[in-house]
Amino acid sequence: MLHKEPDLTIRAAKLYPGDGAAALEDQVLDIRDGQITAITQRRGPVDQEVAIAAPGFIDIQINGANDVQFNNKPSADGIAQMAEGARRGGTAHLLPTFITDEGRRYQQAVTAVAEARAAGVAGIAGVHLEGPFLSPNRPGIHPPDCIRPLDATDIAFLSAANCGTCLLTLAPECAPEGAIRQLSEAGHTVFAGHSAASFAEMQKAQREGLSGATHLWNAMSPLTSREPGVVGAVLASEMLYAGIIADGVHVDFANVGIAARLKPDHLCLVTDAMLTLAGKTDRFDIHGVEIRRDGNRLSDAGGTLAGAHLAMDEAIRNMVQQVGLSLPKALQMASGNPARAIRRPDLAQIQVGLPASLSFLSHDLQALGSYADRHLHMNAIHTPEAQHVPA
Repeated sequence: MLHKEPDLTIRAAKLYPGDGAAALEDQVLDIRDGQITAITQRRGPVDQEVAIAAPGFIDIQINGANDVQFNNKPSADGIAQMAEGARRGGTAHLLPTFITDEGRRYQQAVTAVAEARAAGVAGIAGVHLEGPFLSPNRPGIHPPDCIRPLDATDIAFLSAANCGTCLLTLAPECAPEGAIRQLSEAGHTVFAGHSAASFAEMQKAQREGLSGATHLWNAMSPLTSREPGVVGAVLASEMLYAGIIADGVHVDFANVGIAARLKPDHLCLVTDAMLTLAGKTDRFDIHGVEIRRDGNRLSDAGGTLAGAHLAMDEAIRNMVQQVGLSLPKALQMASGNPARAIRRPDLAQIQVGLPASLSFLSHDLQALGSYADRHLHMNAIHTPEAQHVPA
């Protein structure tokens, strides 16, 4: 059998292989046909040098980026533009997230993701539908008049959807009997969110296949002395995954730290980013409600939060600098944990024989670029630094 030369070689001053493991020093990755074929310490020229290589960051909740909001442009082109913006923060894979909208308009999002994947848009792991099957008691910024119950037609459409991972956020207490089980058995990932569920209702939903919660602590019933609510159910469970927005706006960093200590293998960093991320826009509308950006805070005139202005590399820096996590554990929450949450464990490690899913950082944890689905993306602003990492 003839030896095939790699398509791409990357030297990393520090390589974090995944799952919280410590860094390996001065490693060279050989990649061919999108797979890692060798990890060595050989000398000599390579195609790209970086300070830090880690398993690709997976953003399972991103509503927009690069001046594109998914709800406003549910198309393959819109998704490609969003992905470009997300990559500037080091994201390798993402679930474009479509929030509550009129009727069955969410179906356009499912179709758009299927088309983007068929067209070869790199890094599109599937779709996240955040609504419209939410609790009217916990709408957040979602338009209340569009929130509605899940029905048989929705279940039939979603069960037949073929767009990679389908993550569905719903209020379990509002879901029809058996719906969570049907969706889970169809291969979809079901999270609780925008929910006023009790602890008992969460436990019942978990038995039916519920596997996580969306933006922990936000828009959900809180943990109180006599009713643990959604927050308590998530923190008490050894199995439920939880997305968390580590921007210091949505959740106090003390609470982020509590979640990180209780759920080191199930907490997932998400950006919940809107079109302002990597864009020029500082104000926009959600169903006629004006949203303005003030620093890293997005809200309406009444102060209701409306997504986030956050990149994945910033979330990782916050976990290290504000929460006090080790870098390997923070990286695991950006890659390995979300990979398993969406049933893609193959993306969780840097290992010979697995798909090359990589994110690159500078020594000060600024995003340098990413590699996914046979596409290398390097941030132009950081390329000079990346090329001068000592061999």
